[in-house]
This record gives sequence, C-alpha cells and structure tokens, in this order.
Amino acid sequence: MVNLTPPEPHPSDNPVEKSLNAASGLGPRNPYFRLSKTLTYSYLFVLPLIILYEIGMWLLNAGAPTQVRIGADIMVKRLLSFVGIEGTLWLSALLLAIGAGIIWYERRLDLPIRPRYFAFMFGESAGYGIVIGLLVASFVSTLFSLTWPPALQMAGAVSTSQQLVLSLGAGIYEELVFRLILVTLLVALLKLIIKPGNLSYGIAAVIGALIFSAVHYIGSLGDVFTLQSFTFRFLMGLALNGIFLWRGFGIAAMTHALFDVFVTLT
Repeated sequence: MVNLTPPEPHPSDNPVEKSLNAASGLGPRNPYFRLSKTLTYSYLFVLPLIILYEIGMWLLNAGAPTQVRIGADIMVKRLLSFVGIEGTLWLSALLLAIGAGIIWYERRLDLPIRPRYFAFMFGESAGYGIVIGLLVASFVSTLFSLTWPPALQMAGAVSTSQQLVLSLGAGIYEELVFRLILVTLLVALLKLIIKPGNLSYGIAAVIGALIFSAVHYIGSLGDVFTLQSFTFRFLMGLALNGIFLWRGFGIAAMTHALFDVFVTLT
C-alpha cells in the first residue's frame, strides 16, 4: 500500500525556526526529536519555569532592601529598558506575547501538539542534568584535586529557598541569552564564513561556552576568577550548547534548572 500522507515538515523548513532557532538545523527526523526541539514545544515546556521563577522572585524580594535575581535576567531587562520596556511585569508580558505569537504561527503550519512529548522531554532533561552535571563535576574535581568544584558552591548570603528560585531563573534566562540567542547568532555568522556549514555548529558551541563562562567574572557583582570555576563553567556551557543544538532550547533550559536544583538540595 502506498502512503499518500505527506510527511510533516521539518523545523528547518520553517522560516521562524530557521532564523531564530539554530537547533532546527540538526538532529534526526524522528517525530518526537523533531517536534520537541521546536520553539513552540520549548516555550510551552519552560512556561511553568517562567511562572514559578517570577512568582518566587516576587515573594522573596517583597519588602527586601535589595533584590536578588539572576544576572542574565538583569541583563535582558537592562537591554529592554533602552527601548522603554522596564519592569518584571513588562518583560513577562513580552515573553508571553512572543511565545503566543510563535505558537499561533507554527500551529497555522499544522505543527501538532502531543502532550505526552512533554513528559518525555522532562525525563530527558532530568537524565541529562544528573548524568552530564556529575560527569563534568567529577572531571573538574579530579583535574584540580578538589572535593567539589568551586563553581558549584553556593554563596552563604543566599538562602536555600532563594537559591532554588534562582535555579529556575538560571535555566530560563541563561539558556535564553547564551544558548538560544548567542549560539544561534554565532551559527548564523559562522555559516557566512565557513563551508560546509555544519562545522559552524561546533565552533559556535565552543565560542559560546567561553563567553558563557567569562561573563560570570565581569562587573562589580562578578565572581572572583579561578581557573577551576572557569573550567567547570566552560565545560557545562559546552555540554548545554550541545544539548541545545541537538535537543532544543526547552530541554537545555530544563536540564540547567534541574541540575542547579539538584546541586542546591545536595
């Protein structure tokens, strides 16, 4: 029997995915792997993290003389302030509007929503967070003869409840800035220079990981530089870049958040 049903389009055939999501150009064409890395699935998957983070920050910072937030979150808000968008509520509204617009556009292209895929995505993220995080931590510990890499040590001034909420924010905003935006831009720029284009993904992953690690030491609130913590952050950034390019923003963000939560609770 001849199957006359046309195959579902690949994310790389979608102009929005092709322009805004470097992950769309890599990976198998299996329906689960293909759909779960789209912007629609990624947005719906991390939406609970966004809501929990913003509610958590509102509760923790209410009445506090100084606010505790993720550096990448502050970075995004400062950039948006230049175009007149200020405050957490405005940023949240903007994220909701952008996400809704992407979902509306991709649903018009008949992108199916399969709820069971989100359970699979969570399982993947949990597995990546524990396995990759512990592998990198163990490698850095062995390399520098440490009991636990300095990059995993939590600041004493931050309570456990604050750190748990910050873990969610790190998953969202650091992956948004350093994976979805930065790595996608690097891939696009490198493809203009390098032929064949697939090499650009590997180079972008390395450059993005170096930048991700380096920015943690910039500015008055930056950490004190140590080779151990820089190495740990570079390797974790490289692993997260690989997860982003192969499995998409949503799984990379959840992996990051779950790993930080795991570290906080151990």
